[in-house]
Amino acid sequence: MKPFALFAALFATALLALRAPAAAQAQDFPLTIPHKFGETVILAPPARVASVDFTGADDLLALGVQPVTIRDWYGDFPDGLWPWAAPLLTTTPPLLRGELNYEQIAAQKPDVIIALWSGIGAADYERLSRIAPVVAVPAGVGDFSLPWDERAMIAGRAIGRETLASKKVAAIHAQMAAIAAAHPDWQGKTASVAWFLGGGLGAYSGQDVRVQLLASLGFHLPPRLAARVKGDGFSVPLSEEAIGLLEADVLVWTMADGDMSAPDRVVTRPFLITAKEGREVLSGKLLTGAMSHASLLSLPWALERLEPALNEAMAGKGPVLVE
Repeated sequence: MKPFALFAALFATALLALRAPAAAQAQDFPLTIPHKFGETVILAPPARVASVDFTGADDLLALGVQPVTIRDWYGDFPDGLWPWAAPLLTTTPPLLRGELNYEQIAAQKPDVIIALWSGIGAADYERLSRIAPVVAVPAGVGDFSLPWDERAMIAGRAIGRETLASKKVAAIHAQMAAIAAAHPDWQGKTASVAWFLGGGLGAYSGQDVRVQLLASLGFHLPPRLAARVKGDGFSVPLSEEAIGLLEADVLVWTMADGDMSAPDRVVTRPFLITAKEGREVLSGKLLTGAMSHASLLSLPWALERLEPALNEAMAGKGPVLVE
């Protein structure tokens, strides 16, 4: 076994061992979950679980739970679910579109409401808490900055399925470790994740799930770009004159709307050394969506497609297009 793979395996084993006692205790109900608004007490394993997260239905379905509400994000897919999640839905829960409809949520009589990637404020939390116990983002974490594995573990704990969540998380960590071990040349390299929408250019920060995904494979943000980010923001707008901040060993362009020609409209892009040397990945609607959801269902789907694309781009064979 290669040194990196051995280290990854030993680290994963040690991590699971450290978590095991806490996990066993966490499944004793009633349980208390602290968060940015205080703490929530869940008296018994919930049978009806509502999600007001933009991606929360994915993790619930991965854990064998049919959500009683699903929050629509984007993509115009039936039931608000993308291809990696849709086949697991066997019910017809109402779709929450736009602002939260509290009456619509209350009508489903949930036992618990998962709101770990929802952007709810204190007023929302108070109103939702009148319906059922609410599990919100931990204190000190940005509304959309909670790492995917912590999000899955908290959700799993809240619904009484932490052991299964731990297994699912460990399997994805193993997949990431295997990819990193297969590409030792990626370790310590820099990667930028950019967007160009509506004529505006920007980049994601280290607080964002897309950047965190690349970090799990060995990449880190370019220092100049990292220094540009303030507070716990998950993205930063850039002028086209400041495109040099995106210079990295590999640059991933995300096209949430599927418009693969968007980067071509960035006037200053041809001046990027990264672009000149063919070290770009152009991520289309599906791959961008899978990276953005960063769920127990979408991450394996994304990793299978991202690995070969990054490999080609790192070899200067880009721009590599992945739908």
